[in-house]
Amino acid sequence: VQLQASGGGLVQAGGPLRLSCAASGTTFSIFASNAMGWYRQAPGKLRELVTSISSGGSTNYVDSVKGRFTISRDNAKNLVYLQMNNLKPEDTGVYSCNAITSYGLARWNWGRGTLVTVSS
Repeated sequence: VQLQASGGGLVQAGGPLRLSCAASGTTFSIFASNAMGWYRQAPGKLRELVTSISSGGSTNYVDSVKGRFTISRDNAKNLVYLQMNNLKPEDTGVYSCNAITSYGLARWNWGRGTLVTVSS
């Protein structure tokens, strides 16, 4: 499976961005059966799971992004989205997506992330 995130860029604090992540080399049924997550790696920090969406559509968010970020998925297109509103400088980082195992680990090889830079 190959993962490709896109949609990042430079944005002023308070602005929005919408990220997309495409999964190729997999089937609709395999993609749809996996929980998917968006991860963020801030400069000098470890990669962290920011939000996830289950195969059934249930979502989870870390406290720092609750009310500002929305994850969604389009199983027919093997896509995962991240709508980010009211962005803050601390949201800066490289955003990547991956499937999540039942143990909370990333399932597939990491693909190319997309850089989000929020200026104050």
